[in-house]
Amino acid sequence: MKNLSFLLISVLIISCGTIVNYDYDQETDFSQYKSYNFFHDIDSGLSEFDNKRIIYVTDSLLQSRGFVKSENPNFLINFFAKEFISESNSSIGIGVGGGGSSGSIGVSGGIPIGGRKINQLLTIDFIDTSKDILFWQAVSDAEFKEKTTPTQKEAYYIKLIGKILKGYPPKK
Repeated sequence: MKNLSFLLISVLIISCGTIVNYDYDQETDFSQYKSYNFFHDIDSGLSEFDNKRIIYVTDSLLQSRGFVKSENPNFLINFFAKEFISESNSSIGIGVGGGGSSGSIGVSGGIPIGGRKINQLLTIDFIDTSKDILFWQAVSDAEFKEKTTPTQKEAYYIKLIGKILKGYPPKK
């Protein structure tokens, strides 16, 4: 129970403000896609650990929705990411001032708080295997703290991929 509450709190803390944009071929009959697999040579730009997390979470979510992982799939999944490190926008201000009858002197400064954050743009592509064309794509923009534990990273990907796959298949 303690681990579950820690996981839920971690999800709330590290993955606020996720934005997902979708694009897809409007002529596609999405009901024809029942089986999937991943590209064998995914070059995501992420660590091998993060690749495994993304594949595991995507597998779990798609299979829970009735899709079947197959060696002869209807579509292949590819993903890649770009990451940017940003400094925290929050700081504590400190000031010192003085004054007198003929003038004043002032000094101030800011101490950053909150640590550095990683902005991650994750793109997931669904490619039709028979036509070799892209038919659905999601691009997410999310942020998490630079120093996260493996448990926090897994929680981050569970929430992120869950939000991404809410847009598949698209509602017409």
